[in-house]
Amino acid sequence: MYNDDLIHFSNSENCKELQLEKSKGEILGVVIVESGWGSILPTVILANMMNGGPAARSGKLSIGDQIMSINNTSLVGLPLATCQGIIKGLKNQVQVKMNIVSCPPVTTVLIKRPDLKYQLGFSVQNGIICSLMRGGIAERGGVRVGHRIIEINGQSVVATAHEKIVQALSNSVGEVKLTHVHSQRKQRHTK
Repeated sequence: MYNDDLIHFSNSENCKELQLEKSKGEILGVVIVESGWGSILPTVILANMMNGGPAARSGKLSIGDQIMSINNTSLVGLPLATCQGIIKGLKNQVQVKMNIVSCPPVTTVLIKRPDLKYQLGFSVQNGIICSLMRGGIAERGGVRVGHRIIEINGQSVVATAHEKIVQALSNSVGEVKLTHVHSQRKQRHTK
C-alpha cells in the first residue's frame, strides 16, 4: 500500500533542509493544513504563502510541501493548532530551519459546467474530495479522490468552513477553476 510513499520519502532529492532568513518581529507568512488522507506521515502541508512574506521571499518552499520539522522540533503527529502555535512562536527569530518533503505539485483543473442543472459530480468533506461520479464533468476535468481543494476560482478556501466550500461549489457555473494539492498515495482501482 505504502510502497510509492516510502520511495518518495526515502529519495533524498525530495527531502530538504532549508534555512530561511527573516526580520525580528516578522511572521513567517505561511498557511498550513493537515496532510490528511493519503499521506504516509501525519504532519502539515504548506497550503499558501503570504505575498512578500519571508517564506515566499526565500523561493525555497512550494505549496504542497510537507513540513516535517521547524528549528529541530518535529511536527509529525502533532495537532494542527500545535503546529500553528510553533509557527507563530517564530516571530522573534531571525533564522528558521525547516525540514520539508517536496510533495506532488499543486494542480489547477477547469471544470466546464454550462448550467446549475449539471452536477459537478463529486463530494467534498473538509476541503478533501471524497467521492467522484464516474464519467462526470469533474472527473473529465481532472479532479481525483483524495485531492485537497485550496482554491475555487482563484479564491483561497484553506481556512474556510465546509458549508462555505459546498456553497461556493454549488453556485459555480461556466468554467469552474479548482486548485488542489495531490495526495501522496496513488489511487488503487479494483477491476
